Amino acid sequence: MLLVVLGRVIPSWAVSATLLFVSLVLMRVVAVRHRLTADRTTSRRRTLPRFIRGLLVAAAGLGSAFGVLGDLSSDYHVLHPTGPYSCTAVVRETSFLFAGHGEVYAVGPIGIAWRPSGSWRADDGYRPITEGAYELRWSQDGGTLLVRGTEVNPVMDGLHSVDCN
Repeated sequence: MLLVVLGRVIPSWAVSATLLFVSLVLMRVVAVRHRLTADRTTSRRRTLPRFIRGLLVAAAGLGSAFGVLGDLSSDYHVLHPTGPYSCTAVVRETSFLFAGHGEVYAVGPIGIAWRPSGSWRADDGYRPITEGAYELRWSQDGGTLLVRGTEVNPVMDGLHSVDCN
């Protein structure tokens, strides 16, 4: 998942880490409030045991950490021009050792892309979008992204549709 806010890409791990932080703050506020009101009331509410809440928080924290690790070598690009109905093509490029990889996302007017609409591989860690070796064309039906390689650094599967519908 990707979130685009004011032309900036926010990866899913950043969204989940923010939600985790907010939930921890709210849990603490509820705990303090419960302690303050516990003296006045005798009724007890049913809540999850602390151990289970701790496991859920740890799982969410580990998920965010693994997301960060998987995104360390990533570059995000918001491609221009924007297509019909505020459809935007966003690219995530990564490289590891001698392999490059890219994904294109179709981001609609609400700024969320749930999954990539296409992906490619490149030789020798080549990042064609960073190098400007692409062509983006829009029509009323959607967009077409052509990612080009070089003779030395070919790109496999370089033609992708970008459709926000």
